[in-house]
Amino acid sequence: QVQLVESGGGLVQPGGSLRLSCATSRSDLSVNAMGWYRQAPGRARELVAVFNRNGNHNYADSVKGRFIVSRDSARNTVYLQMNSLKPEDTAVYYCYLDAMVGGSYDSSDYWGRGTQVTVSS
Repeated sequence: QVQLVESGGGLVQPGGSLRLSCATSRSDLSVNAMGWYRQAPGRARELVAVFNRNGNHNYADSVKGRFIVSRDSARNTVYLQMNSLKPEDTAVYYCYLDAMVGGSYDSSDYWGRGTQVTVSS
């Protein structure tokens, strides 16, 4: 079993910045993809920023140029730097991992519990 622990959410004014972190509980992972999704009240969960094992990044159009996803491979930790935040960025942000664990050839999806980001004046 893999646990993902997010941190860094909170309340920020429009135009401000936040940095989210997500740490994994295991080191024996072969990562296919890792990144962030979000879910606002009354809306479906949506992709924010994810990278794959080839190093390619996929960003939602709404965050391009403002958000940056990065990874510390040695620690299997992923970050989301969020700049120029807008009220419409308010949501619960979930860490996402697609990985093979402990030498398994089968990959699985894992989700964190989420961290609240609120952008408001």
